[in-house]
Amino acid sequence: QVQLVESGGGLVQPGGSLRLSCAASGSIFIILRMGWYRQAPGKQRELVATITGTETTNTADSVKGRFTISRDNAKNTVDLQMNSLKPEDTAVYYCNAMVQERTGSLMNYWGKGTLVTVSS
Repeated sequence: QVQLVESGGGLVQPGGSLRLSCAASGSIFIILRMGWYRQAPGKQRELVATITGTETTNTADSVKGRFTISRDNAKNTVDLQMNSLKPEDTAVYYCNAMVQERTGSLMNYWGKGTLVTVSS
């Protein structure tokens, strides 16, 4: 089992910045990919950004140029720097990890989420 713990959410004014962090712990063999997803009220969960162990990133068009994902492989952490925040970025942000277990099987883990509210 792998546990993901997010931190860094909160209330910010439009145009402001926040940094989300996620730390993975537990029975970790290989974390293939870590990332962030978000779910706004009444909407489906959507991809924000992901990053692999070789630092290949995939970023949603809606946040490109404003959000930056980074990862520390040694610490099993992933951060999301969010700049120029807009009200439409308001959502619960979830950390995700795709883990290869020692058996070779792939498991998908989720954090409990952290709320980001962009409002004046």
